[in-house]
Amino acid sequence: MYDVFIIGAGPAGLAAAIYAARSGLRVAVVEKQVPGGQIAYTHHLENYPGFAEGISGGEFSQQMREQAQRFGAEVISDEIQSVCLQGAQKSAQGRAGEYQARAVILAMGAAPRKLGLAGEEQMVGAGISYCATCDGAFFRGRDAIVIGGGDTAFEDALYLADIAKSVTLVHRRNEFRAQEYLIGKAKEKENLSMLLGYRPAALEGDAMGFEAVVLEHAETGEQKRLPADGLFVAIGRIPDTGILQGQMTLDAAGYLLAGEDTKTEIAGVFAAGDVRAKSLRQVATAVSDGAVAAEQAREYLMR
Repeated sequence: MYDVFIIGAGPAGLAAAIYAARSGLRVAVVEKQVPGGQIAYTHHLENYPGFAEGISGGEFSQQMREQAQRFGAEVISDEIQSVCLQGAQKSAQGRAGEYQARAVILAMGAAPRKLGLAGEEQMVGAGISYCATCDGAFFRGRDAIVIGGGDTAFEDALYLADIAKSVTLVHRRNEFRAQEYLIGKAKEKENLSMLLGYRPAALEGDAMGFEAVVLEHAETGEQKRLPADGLFVAIGRIPDTGILQGQMTLDAAGYLLAGEDTKTEIAGVFAAGDVRAKSLRQVATAVSDGAVAAEQAREYLMR
């Protein structure tokens, strides 16, 4: 049995693992994808303190993983399918087996939000992607479209602009939500154009490949067809709280309710990172959550 079992190995989960293991607790952190979570796929992390020139998301994630392991945390590759969080002994059922612990930190993060258009699912991997750094290389010298107006959309567009023939960034509102710094960098790219006020209305293509997106003006209803080789969707994320349905209180958007102390309504269960309902979701705030959750878990176990 573990003292602390952490579900999710993004920045929040890995930070929790570092702090909890360093305090002498028996710790395991489980991740269904790659350690680092969303940040592992970030091309360049520029706003985390301590890296004057920035650092790749992959390297940052690897450093955190190695640091957690150096303090004795066990990093497990598995997908948790259900949890039982009530009582003094908690359990989590994964595809590879069952895990038991005295305290649990929930740090599952969030998954990419999809467009919800007909044909989207069958074109995923055949021209439609939710991760530019994962799949961008397939579109070297080709035409790409990015849907979204926040930081992630701009980071994707900037990454693609360095390898693609052309990139078109499409946002449904009349102004972008991204940082001015990113918008300024995008304007410097000659092969990157921006289209405001349009939203995706339909997709053209099939399982053999994406062909075009039909855009509709948010105010006038005017439609235009925009052909390309690849479509990258960056319209936000949905909290990965499916395993908690019926067990814990979530807000209207599906985020887990927990205070700044990361305590949830269940004793011995804590929430850290993007899965928690809060105002700012950044790597720095995720790491902060992880540290707080680990300390709260330690105090809980000492009672």
